[in-house]
Amino acid sequence: MLVEESIPAKQRGSRALQQRLFSLLQNCKSIKQLTQIHAHIITNGFTQKNFILVRLLSPLLTSYNLKYADQVFRHVQSPSTTLWNQIIRGHARSENPQKSVELFNQMEKSTATPDGYTYSYVLNACAKGSLFREGQQLHGKILKKWSLLNVFVQTNLVNLYATTGEDYGVDDAQKVFEEMSEKNVVTWNSLIFGYFRNGDVDEALRIFDEMPDKNVVSWTTVIAGCTQNGRCQQALALFRLMQRRYVEFDQVTLVSVLSACAELGALDLGKWIHSCVVESSQFRNEPVLVSLYNALIHMYASCGEIEEAYRVFQGMLRRNSVSWTSIITGFAKQGYAHEALTIFQQMESWGGNDVRPDEITFLAVLFACSHAGYVNEGYRHFKCMKETWGVEPRIEHYGCMVDMLSRAGLFDEAVALVETMPMKPNEAVWGALLGGCKIHKNVRLASSVAQKLTVELEPDRAAGYFVLLSNLYATDKRWRDVVVTRQKMFGIGMKKPPGQSRIEAEGTIHSFLASDLNHKHACSVYEMLGLLTGQAKLQGYQPSVSEEELIV
Repeated sequence: MLVEESIPAKQRGSRALQQRLFSLLQNCKSIKQLTQIHAHIITNGFTQKNFILVRLLSPLLTSYNLKYADQVFRHVQSPSTTLWNQIIRGHARSENPQKSVELFNQMEKSTATPDGYTYSYVLNACAKGSLFREGQQLHGKILKKWSLLNVFVQTNLVNLYATTGEDYGVDDAQKVFEEMSEKNVVTWNSLIFGYFRNGDVDEALRIFDEMPDKNVVSWTTVIAGCTQNGRCQQALALFRLMQRRYVEFDQVTLVSVLSACAELGALDLGKWIHSCVVESSQFRNEPVLVSLYNALIHMYASCGEIEEAYRVFQGMLRRNSVSWTSIITGFAKQGYAHEALTIFQQMESWGGNDVRPDEITFLAVLFACSHAGYVNEGYRHFKCMKETWGVEPRIEHYGCMVDMLSRAGLFDEAVALVETMPMKPNEAVWGALLGGCKIHKNVRLASSVAQKLTVELEPDRAAGYFVLLSNLYATDKRWRDVVVTRQKMFGIGMKKPPGQSRIEAEGTIHSFLASDLNHKHACSVYEMLGLLTGQAKLQGYQPSVSEEELIV
């Protein structure tokens, strides 16, 4: 039905017309209807009626049609506080939250008075846009008006300091938190996030335990925080506890759990989550988040199930750059360089703003070229990073190139690249060069690289490279150099961290360290290892000296 037909002629030009337009705006279901109603607002001279304009802006801001909303707002001579709040809130949720702060500055110069809602929205914009200094200035203004300090404003202050604060941001968040007479679950969640962001996992978990009420966001925050801080086994333990307490998880929770599964190789749990996702999409008719599909791809690829990862990728109705990057990385790390590069070519030709290769994509591509010996392809992709896609190579990309050249035995080119890098080479770059020396038994260059690492790295960080150098000397039967290298390691207190591996058996993750006897089945493990080694030798296998790890 057209808007004109819904307005009786006798109402036009009256207060009843204003109420009728307001009612139509409440029931408006499309932008087309909205523009028709807006036309009536203009023709009837209601462009300065704040209560109508508030209702007009609401659907525009909900649909993120900010350009249209800004045009309407600019023509209002004296916007009310509610109208200012609406436009500020809309921009706070947008991709440009800085605009929200600019609007607040304009509001302060107008006749309208900011209220608690205004400060909540602007603080939210500062947190989203990492506008820490602007947020601090707002805090100072709030302290001058104690009437504004309600639970919502204070919660947004906690969130501001927890998410964007610098070195002592979480301490400031804690101070605001302690000053609050009333707290809600969002307040607690923000503080927990701040401690995880600061790397203080134990304090975050302590606060989580003290929470009087926990929701799914609380559980998801601690699971994600543990995963991101290397406490993956603890993350899975929390997920199981969440299930035992009958807390219903959501898709965001599963994304974090799958990340922990990928890190630990917990394939059985990952498969169970996949089945839950399939059942949920079938019976609840619930669309699956692209990020959840991406997490499934990463999990399967990390657990060695690259074919299953590819099946998930193929079944996606919508993909973003992370989807393509995840499957390319999976193929590259599993040794399928040709497949990785083929999919990258498909990604390049896919088009669209949602699908563009980024720094991580090119890391995967260069990794594939390096391990497959595709030197020409590696050079080509390294060159097109900046020229075609505008991606500035970082030190990680240079490290991949050095690794590729070193693996191919092109040491002159590798050294030349290191010397002409626009940044100082780090241990990964030198380590890549040293790794190539091991493959091609280039003892002279390896010795030179190791000396550089001695000067630039802490003893424990350099230990692994010296172990490699010692083994390289042993392969070349340079026993005196082996002794000298070992003595140097002992002399400067080098100690190489033991190698570690994990395996999942019947739903339990078992960790093993080199020369570790603490596992309850250690005797059985070493007995089986001895049997396997004996069988391998019967088949003609002869371990080389370079494969034996030096333990210091």
